Amino acid sequence: MASKTLQRLMASAPRGQPLDPQTLRDWGVSPQQTTYLVNAGWLQRLSKGAYLLAGDTPTRDGILAYLAQRIPGLHVGGKTALDWQGVRHNLSFRERVVLWAERPYVMPDWVGEHMPYTLQTTHLFDQSMPENTALSPLPNRDPSLLVSEPERALLELASDVGKRRAKGQSLEEAMSLASSLRNLRPAVLDTLLSHCTRVKVVKLVRDLGEASGFPWGQDLQRHVDRLGPGRRWTSSRKGGPRLTLKA
Repeated sequence: MASKTLQRLMASAPRGQPLDPQTLRDWGVSPQQTTYLVNAGWLQRLSKGAYLLAGDTPTRDGILAYLAQRIPGLHVGGKTALDWQGVRHNLSFRERVVLWAERPYVMPDWVGEHMPYTLQTTHLFDQSMPENTALSPLPNRDPSLLVSEPERALLELASDVGKRRAKGQSLEEAMSLASSLRNLRPAVLDTLLSHCTRVKVVKLVRDLGEASGFPWGQDLQRHVDRLGPGRRWTSSRKGGPRLTLKA
């Protein structure tokens, strides 16, 4: 029985992807068999509820597929989403993966050891916006992992401008990335801005759009007027850059 279970697991499990107990059960591996396979050295236990085939190392895509099953609303967003779709500014070794989710989640230590990341939980949109708007899987990647389409990634990028430490995004790089977004879809951007509740994000997207000179960047002031006409937005957090957006 154990031999057949092991053969089935070795044939089915994707390499580099941590496995949770439900995934193991779906493949016919009971909790008792899981314990046996760990003790026999066929599975390694990464943390509570996370296992990996012996000899494997968690990969970025494998980690993301595992997390997508456990964190509500998880998706790849902001700068990383743009990078994965061919829009990039500065290349760096071991780029941090920008993740977004509905609520905070305590990551096990092994995630950060194998994949630098930030997790954002800022709510950008009102509750009337349909779930998964401008989110979709990318070709040749795990279909369960959603990635922000460029329009949504732009709003997430704007949200990160002015934040401190690892979660922060420089305004200079945001402007450079926006200047590469020639083919943003105005209708999709309009939908997202119509549901956005963050004054800073809407104003910064307006300014990035105007600076880009592209058609999608025109006529965005009406979204600013909806949220706070005539109000200047300023951020001066301790230890962070001062950012002022015109009314």
